[in-house]
Amino acid sequence: MRFTEELREATKHSWGLSLNHPFVRGIANGDLPLETFKNYIMQDIYYLKHYGKVHAFAAAHADDFHISASLSEKAKMTAEAELTVHKEHADLLNITEEEMETFQPAPTAYAYTSHLYRASLSGSLGQIVAAMLPCYWLYADIGLKYQDAKPEEKIYANWIQMYASDWFQNSTQEMIDLLDSLADQASDAEKEKIKEQFVIAKEYELAFWEMSYTFETWLSKKTESVK
Repeated sequence: MRFTEELREATKHSWGLSLNHPFVRGIANGDLPLETFKNYIMQDIYYLKHYGKVHAFAAAHADDFHISASLSEKAKMTAEAELTVHKEHADLLNITEEEMETFQPAPTAYAYTSHLYRASLSGSLGQIVAAMLPCYWLYADIGLKYQDAKPEEKIYANWIQMYASDWFQNSTQEMIDLLDSLADQASDAEKEKIKEQFVIAKEYELAFWEMSYTFETWLSKKTESVK
């Protein structure tokens, strides 16, 4: 069994919950309220800006120049492709410049990106890639699982098709193969650290759906002031 297959098996329950979360099913069925999707898009734009930077950290950690170049290019292409689509979504959802300028991430979005930075600043290349991989892999699986869905809402159809595309599927497989290659060279102790990064990141992927679906916010914003 490949190391990444072991990681998938270790996160099997969380993976199933993510693929079938009401947020994702709502997109596939076309009945997710657009206001809920708007909340997700704003959180995800914030996330992707940091996700691109983490790719750069990974590229800097690589000893092999070809890996470094590949990760740098992937950072550019992934950020450009996803942010372009999100920009189109933002226009269709009437997200204003003022909303983006005053936007504050929800606790989960902030914590997830913080986890990625922690891996980048204190972990090995394998640990950084492991922390990044669930985002690729889960979205690729969603694209495959729901590629035949026909939501009437065009935004949702486009979202699914982007992750079902050959480009995104191939990009995901490259990251899977990279982590397997790095794990082949790692000690058992290092593999455990790599696994930990992957498992935590996968939990944050599930939490991201829940955050978007429930309009998660900071506790102080939901509670009355105490004098």
